[in-house]
Amino acid sequence: MTITTPQGFRASGVTAGLKASGTSDVALVVNDGPSDVAACVYTANRCKANPVLWSEQVTADGRAKAVVLNSGGANCYTGPEGFRTTHASAEQVAERLGAGAIDVVVCSTGLIGDQLDSDKLTAGIERAADTLSVDGGTAAAEAIMTTDTRTKESLRSGDGWSVGGMAKGAGMLAPAMATMLVVITTDAQLDSAAADRALRAATRVTFDRLDSDGCMSTNDTVLLMASGASGAAPDEAEFTARLTEVCHDLAQQLLSDAEGADHDIAIEVVHAASSGDAVEVGRSIARSNLFKTAVYGKDPNWGRILASVGTTGAVFEPGELDVAMNGVWICRGGEPGDSRDLVDLGERAVSVTVDLKAGTETATIWTNDLTHAYVHENSAYST
Repeated sequence: MTITTPQGFRASGVTAGLKASGTSDVALVVNDGPSDVAACVYTANRCKANPVLWSEQVTADGRAKAVVLNSGGANCYTGPEGFRTTHASAEQVAERLGAGAIDVVVCSTGLIGDQLDSDKLTAGIERAADTLSVDGGTAAAEAIMTTDTRTKESLRSGDGWSVGGMAKGAGMLAPAMATMLVVITTDAQLDSAAADRALRAATRVTFDRLDSDGCMSTNDTVLLMASGASGAAPDEAEFTARLTEVCHDLAQQLLSDAEGADHDIAIEVVHAASSGDAVEVGRSIARSNLFKTAVYGKDPNWGRILASVGTTGAVFEPGELDVAMNGVWICRGGEPGDSRDLVDLGERAVSVTVDLKAGTETATIWTNDLTHAYVHENSAYST
């Protein structure tokens, strides 16, 4: 169940010495065709890393033949030298493939503000190109890990075609178009317009609604590559559905591996006047440190939820709000409901439901609690 399960793809993951841990840190995924359709969504952060700036140019025409990824350094705020490193990486891969550099997406992840060791990266890319394999998907997924504790992979199948994906991410999970680094492959026959529509529809309701810690990365990239090698041309709606399942699975894997988290929280906002209102309310709750610390302390403090709802511009009447945690309606009509003592927060999974009683729209935002372990890990990240 890897990115090389769909026909037409090879991948690899090698150790270049970019990470102090000595674990693998360079991955390469190649689309052998016959089609080279690609679609990509990137971070909405205005402070974009060099690989994002480069890759936005690469995917502008809806095509890409390969993606090279490194962990061990974000290559962000590294000036002209950093951009040259990104460009050189694309040129190196392109030379090995007999393609153009403008057909190679580049992704980096790690610490912002440090130059990548270009000599190590160059040697790593050579080894990655030499070890490309149809069995190399998991090795690639391992090579893009940073603070991740495990690889994230997913696979879904259609009638004669499949979609595979890999992702990395354990912190800075608050995107506005994508999240962290994700590569998705398919052997379905698609045109670039359909691929773009499908990817944006899938990310809108999955990665874009994952808000682990309210911090948006400078390097977020979600890339879809289609080889067409299966010869099957699925209905666009069917393809979008399977792609969305892969994206949702990967997003939930990112959530469950979030740095230091003890609880995974699904915040469902129902009966909203618009989907935008539902997302705004859910995201406001997800970004409340008071709410997140309450969940960590196993305290079903619904007052903190209502306080967050009140900061939004959503349509609702404050005296009519209902709130449930793990199925217990602890607030009804803006007043105390069932006893909060009935809420058991001992398990990792936590559900929150907020009923705005203002319409028919619903949205779910996924987040985590805020723990001592999260603070410790991120206070010492660069050391």
